[in-house]
Amino acid sequence: MKRAMADKNYYVNEYAVVDDNVTIGEGAKIWHFSHIQTGAKIGKKCILGQNVNVGTDVTIGNNVKIQNNVSVYTGVTIEDDVFLGPSCVLTNVTNPRSQVVRRDLYEKTLIRRGATVGANATIVCGIVLGRYCFIGAGAVVTKNVPDYALMLGNPARQKGWMSRHGHPLREPDENGIMICPESGFRYKLIDDTRLECLDLGEDESLPDHIARGEKSYREFK
Repeated sequence: MKRAMADKNYYVNEYAVVDDNVTIGEGAKIWHFSHIQTGAKIGKKCILGQNVNVGTDVTIGNNVKIQNNVSVYTGVTIEDDVFLGPSCVLTNVTNPRSQVVRRDLYEKTLIRRGATVGANATIVCGIVLGRYCFIGAGAVVTKNVPDYALMLGNPARQKGWMSRHGHPLREPDENGIMICPESGFRYKLIDDTRLECLDLGEDESLPDHIARGEKSYREFK
């Protein structure tokens, strides 16, 4: 029986499998029955739950949380601060056939910084999920998603905008500003398809004093 890799600067459970030529960042945790395949790169402070598969040559950024029963196939790139909910589905071939080999034709899927993919959602390959977008549980996403967009349904359609703290943004005020009820950050539509945060750049980390939730989602409703 293999020992858990607790003597390194990351943790791999004894029941996980890590192939050769894999990079794992400091502070990462990889739990039971997960498999990290050759050439994969996993960033710092990532948490991979039980039964997670990371395919060959996949790149995962820092502080990514992947919940149980998720497969990240070759062709998928995940940026920093992404959350993948339990049993969500990622793919890499649009028209799979068992009799037709398409290993050299894997399509690229990019999940950008801060995006959330809800439990049991399906992301059809070859698309981009924008920064801080929010894909609801069970949604089926078939096309590119804008930054901060809230996507629900099958096929998924945009139902509004979400703040970096994961709250729906209400109608804008007379100045076109929408405010997150938790952080107080201001958001503004630049055009009909693009939202920006006015108080923090999309590539900046949250300040420590607002990086820990103090109230549940329902308390803000």
